[in-house]
Amino acid sequence: MSLVIVLLLVAGVSEAAGRILPLAVRRPGMPRRLVAWLLLAGGLVEAAVFALWPLTAWTLTELVVPSAPPDTGLAWTPDLLAPLVLSAVLAFPMLGPFLHLLLFVGVGAGLAGPLAAATELGYWGAAGCVAVAGVGLGVAVEVVRRLVVWISATERRKAIA
Repeated sequence: MSLVIVLLLVAGVSEAAGRILPLAVRRPGMPRRLVAWLLLAGGLVEAAVFALWPLTAWTLTELVVPSAPPDTGLAWTPDLLAPLVLSAVLAFPMLGPFLHLLLFVGVGAGLAGPLAAATELGYWGAAGCVAVAGVGLGVAVEVVRRLVVWISATERRKAIA
C-alpha cells in the first residue's frame, strides 16, 4: 500500500510540474517558494484525482450493473500504477496533448481489464466506465483549475484598481 501511495504522489507531482513549470518559466519573477508550494499543492490534488479514478470507475460500474459483487472494488496496485507514473513523467502537457491523451488511454485500458474480470460487464463496458470516470474527473479538475485562475485574476484586478 505504501508503494502505491508513493507512486501516486510521484505521478501527481510530475503531472503538476508539467502544468506549473511552463507558468514559472513565462514569469521569471515568481518566487521559488511559491513555485514549490504550487508544485506540492498541485501534486497532492493530481495524486488524489489519480487515486479516485478506479473508485469512480467502480462506482459507475455499480450503477450500470446492479449485480456487481459487493465489498469488492477496483484499486490501484503497483503493476497497474507503474504505467500511470510513466505517462505522468513522460507526457508533460507542454510535450503535447495528443501524447498525453494517448498514454492515459493506455493506462485506462490497463484498468479496464481488472474491472471487467471483477464484474460481468465485459471488457468494452468496463473500458467505457473507466473512460467516463477519467473524463469526468479530468473535466472536474479543469473546471476547478479555471475557477481558481479566474478568482485570482479578479482579486488581482480589484487590488490594482
